[in-house]
Amino acid sequence: MNPSNYKRNELGLIEGVQYQFNEDGSINWRAMIKPEFLYPNKEWFEVRKMPVPETVEGLADHQLLVKLGGIKELARLRGFNSVRYTLNTLTDKYATAICEICWMPNYETCGVAQAFASTANATSDNCSGFGVKFLEAIAENRAFVRAVRNYLNIHIVGDDEIDKSKNKVAYEESEAIVQALTPHGALQNACRQAGYSNFEDFLKLLRKFWKDESYKNESAKDWKSFDDIPVKDCRKLLTLVSSCQSKE
Repeated sequence: MNPSNYKRNELGLIEGVQYQFNEDGSINWRAMIKPEFLYPNKEWFEVRKMPVPETVEGLADHQLLVKLGGIKELARLRGFNSVRYTLNTLTDKYATAICEICWMPNYETCGVAQAFASTANATSDNCSGFGVKFLEAIAENRAFVRAVRNYLNIHIVGDDEIDKSKNKVAYEESEAIVQALTPHGALQNACRQAGYSNFEDFLKLLRKFWKDESYKNESAKDWKSFDDIPVKDCRKLLTLVSSCQSKE
């Protein structure tokens, strides 16, 4: 690719790229994933004794998996200055990795560069085959995928993240994971990571956003739980909460 093809304009966007946008003007990074990087989550259908679709057409995000190549392409489109890995808990059966990405500024961040990190593990119990011999590399890939997905508000699980061992996660646990991948679940999880463990704590954070005018919504007074928050507002708030977390 010609280097000029990656020239960015004053908004931090690559010239010539057809971006997809949400109603609030933010970029819909989910829509920017090319279909060739998506495929049906075979196990999701098999555990429910449903036929596995031959295409991804019409499938919900929690029924899909995204390939590592698709995540890498999104990261390049968004633009980053550096990627740093920290490996911890290294044994012959367990490895954890933290991936911190320093994202380039764009109009979504008001021209401010941001750093965002996510953690992942790889163990002899959630890997299989040759992967058991490369736990550090698998943990790094998983952490990278999660750092990109969480920062860009993408709720499709990466192929590198799924448990490929013979001892699969129980059905009830998988349902909980699916819930966590919805916009409401993702917002709740981000709040926990930022130190706001329940909805009452989140309301305190919401008042802070109101005070500094980063987010205002009159209907928020009627919200009784995370599920009451409209999906488009979940995405806005997830960006704000993630930004708070990255500054800590």
